[in-house]
Amino acid sequence: MTSETFYASLPVLDRFVDLANPQNYVKAPADWYVLITDVVASTEAIERGQYKDVNVLGASSIMAVLNALNPLEVPFIFGGDGAVLLVPPSALHQAREALLGVRAVAEAAFGLSLRVGVVPVDDIDPQRPVKVAKFRLSPSYCQASFIGGGVTQATKLIKTDPVYRLDVAGQSAAANLTGLECRWQALPSDRGHTLSLIVAARSSGSSVNDYLYQDVLGTIAAIYGDLTSYHPLSVTGLRLTLNPLRLWAEARARSHRPKPYRMLAKVYLETLLGYGLMRFGIKAGEVDWGRYKQDVWAASDYQKIDDTLRMVIAGSPAQTKQLMDYLEQRFRQGHLTYGLHISDRALMTCLIMNRRDRHFHLIDGADGGYALAAKAMKAQLHAIRTEKPGYFSEQTKHSRPISKPSSL
Repeated sequence: MTSETFYASLPVLDRFVDLANPQNYVKAPADWYVLITDVVASTEAIERGQYKDVNVLGASSIMAVLNALNPLEVPFIFGGDGAVLLVPPSALHQAREALLGVRAVAEAAFGLSLRVGVVPVDDIDPQRPVKVAKFRLSPSYCQASFIGGGVTQATKLIKTDPVYRLDVAGQSAAANLTGLECRWQALPSDRGHTLSLIVAARSSGSSVNDYLYQDVLGTIAAIYGDLTSYHPLSVTGLRLTLNPLRLWAEARARSHRPKPYRMLAKVYLETLLGYGLMRFGIKAGEVDWGRYKQDVWAASDYQKIDDTLRMVIAGSPAQTKQLMDYLEQRFRQGHLTYGLHISDRALMTCLIMNRRDRHFHLIDGADGGYALAAKAMKAQLHAIRTEKPGYFSEQTKHSRPISKPSSL
């Protein structure tokens, strides 16, 4: 396996729970680079009603890099208000220019600032490695996961050390956002709640609890049922929007303009066409439009791992309370920190390389989603730092240790 083909050559896992097993991960090559984007002051933008804009910029970071590097396969994770990607040295220049182009889109079309950073894997503490795994979510989509702490460290570096930020002045190449789409209506939970959840394992005593995420996933399965039971989308609930205002964010991003009337007309006509093709189950362009919604459902990234466990879960208020009680107990025992945000619907942003067999669908909760869940988790971390000495160690002393589950 060469450095260039590191990700493409990784073995593919068939069960999501296998991503919670650290033995299924491989260290990223030392000559690769971690690329990170996030919307500066995203919480304030959300409070101004710009959550869809924030979401679109996170997805745009991925789309621009995929278009620039096509057909090279690279791992990525969507985080709501930003993204993480890993690229080999041969692709660094193209990926860097693509992200600078997205930063220009953020400013010109949305009036937002996009932080862009690049951290060499070799600069990351070897005690906190970047480890990667690959999970086959559907026949058309393999999803990346990261553990080890390296991505978290890289994120901190770009926020605190200007050496790693791409604070480059001047004209950058235009971002190619072909394939970025935001054409589906918000997806209501038929059980009342859509929960955006972030869970981060903490040290238990002197060692990191490697199997914490397996325990969390096992508890979620006990509360909600199998994967399909808490999937935030339903095939019958997938509906294209015919409201031009709801296509505005996509049109602004792809046109790089704050008032994209020509692009809006194009996107609206394409949406009408897609509506008709799905409505009548037509086969065209090697795409079976009668089953396209099923393919979208299958290729949606509603759960993932990027040093934290991120999930968008549909369920009832009673199930939410059960999960919160479990998480709060584990938090008080010193095993984890968590953040969650409750909405009644999910949002979907689509990355379409081709509609036949390479399309990915990025899921977040509405009204703040992952961004506000992250804010809640930061508040918990602050509480830990200011807690009276010995509190959590005393709590942990009486807690049940988490060990490798015999089965899930």
